[in-house]
Amino acid sequence: MIYLIEYEKRSGRLATFKEFDNSQRLQARQKRLEIELELNRKGVDREVVLLEAESKEALLRTHRRYFEDIAGIVQAANSDTPTERLLP
Repeated sequence: MIYLIEYEKRSGRLATFKEFDNSQRLQARQKRLEIELELNRKGVDREVVLLEAESKEALLRTHRRYFEDIAGIVQAANSDTPTERLLP
């Protein structure tokens, strides 16, 4: 799966989260470009990325910072229990 993430760095929140099938790679790239151009036009500073992962759960494990605040990351690091955070 391909995941499009638009991340608000200041607030630490997701502005956009979209899933694309691997066969939709071109559409995912086009959507990312659209968002980047719109943000640039508006002067908005956000991080926009495309990430590949086998599942949402895998994405949560490898890119936790997009889905949890710092307290949640520290708590998960000090716990044997995986975090269960819902995606928007």
